[in-house]
Amino acid sequence: MSNQYVDVVIIGTGISGISAAYYLQTMCPEKSFIMLEARDSIGGTWDLFKYPGIRSDSDMYTLGFEFRPWLSTKAIADGPSIMEYLNGSIKDYKLEESIRFGHQVDKASWSTQDSKWTITSNLTEGGQATYDCQFIFCCTGYYNYEKGYTPEFKGLQNYKGTFIHPQLWPEDLDYSDKKMVVIGSGATAITLIPELAARASHVTMLQRSPTYVTVAPAEDKLANWMNRTFPQNLAYRITRWRKIRMGQFFYKLAKKYPGFMKGLILKGVTKELGEDYDVATHFTPKYNPWDQRICLAPDSDFFNSLKSGKAEVVTDSIERITETGIQLTSGKHLEADVIVSATGLDLKFLGGIKVVVDDETIDFSKSVAYKGMMFSGVPNLTLAFGYTNASWTLKCDLSNSYFCRLINYMDEHQYAKCVPMLSDSDLKLESFVDFNSSYILRYIDDYPKQVDKEPWKLKQDYFVDYKKLKKEKVNDGIMEFTSAMSSIY
Repeated sequence: MSNQYVDVVIIGTGISGISAAYYLQTMCPEKSFIMLEARDSIGGTWDLFKYPGIRSDSDMYTLGFEFRPWLSTKAIADGPSIMEYLNGSIKDYKLEESIRFGHQVDKASWSTQDSKWTITSNLTEGGQATYDCQFIFCCTGYYNYEKGYTPEFKGLQNYKGTFIHPQLWPEDLDYSDKKMVVIGSGATAITLIPELAARASHVTMLQRSPTYVTVAPAEDKLANWMNRTFPQNLAYRITRWRKIRMGQFFYKLAKKYPGFMKGLILKGVTKELGEDYDVATHFTPKYNPWDQRICLAPDSDFFNSLKSGKAEVVTDSIERITETGIQLTSGKHLEADVIVSATGLDLKFLGGIKVVVDDETIDFSKSVAYKGMMFSGVPNLTLAFGYTNASWTLKCDLSNSYFCRLINYMDEHQYAKCVPMLSDSDLKLESFVDFNSSYILRYIDDYPKQVDKEPWKLKQDYFVDYKKLKKEKVNDGIMEFTSAMSSIY
């Protein structure tokens, strides 16, 4: 009995998977496709994370899709609002029937002889399902959905309180009037502190080193005025481009004049917390702005929780976990009924899928990324991978629409296979992402590489990518196209 065949398989139903499905049915209406989802619901990150206050760390005019306006008055949105937007997208574009829940993709094997992929999924209910297809949109995100990253804490086994990672937040956790310590200083910690402080007796954010934190309004008054005044699609398009340009401007300013941007951010923190606050110790990183992602405090919520006295920041190192809290190397002891390890993500490339091309298992750490979305020597497969300096969705929308253009080009010329080929063997390999956050550096050696030569170099620039992925021809002399060696079905 032959496997079920569809033209395209989309793996994942988060933001990037929904984007891929939209562009496929819009730009390639003759192509059949299914969406394989390991979990029992759509949404990816926004359905998985349930910790208090979960929200976007960038504006929804750019985190939202290019093709579906964000109409809420909140520019920085909470998790439930984002899920409502994603569910609405599934409904609006009639994607429900394309989704297969409970399909954990384990392996994808390409046969050049048959010009097709064979995908094997482990089913939640037991057993396996197998599909054949010509193209794969891999929209799996970049981290392990099963667990987050927690360092080895000496003495943790002796702790008598509650120890949790935000990725696995217990829905029944009651932290009212509890003493809490949040270990970490990234976006998750900055998001958690104001929410926890509203109910806990006291919250301490314990950080080994500071992070840059900036303030922005939770609502964009100009965007809301435009939504009331102009047609929705026009207002959204203008606001989206304004937000993209502002983001790119400040990023490039930070890269060109890091000292100036550092001073500007720290001046803002001092304005929030006062001249007497030790900004140098608690909010002045050793790295430059945008060497790591900058955290956002909408409507100053994080700083307000510090000023209220319900929360504090401690910059120190952990010596060990005790029965009642955390012993620091400085000699100070933090009492804690609940310890939250907001210590980052456990990365997993391609969702851990084993990829085989003509019986050879692909080691992606030895491959080179093409346009940040395909990989040298790997045919008919794309990965949706967002920006580190802007909203994830911006790059995913571009990548997904480009791959649809590629599919249409292949149909027009009756090609069955496309594969980017790197011909120069003496090029210097670089890391896939030029970003020094700890959660990236822990796993970056397992990721594909890039080289300082287009189109093998990630620019992290939306406007450069817009031109290349939306406008330039797909047959660039690097992508190799071949016809089918035999008919498929």
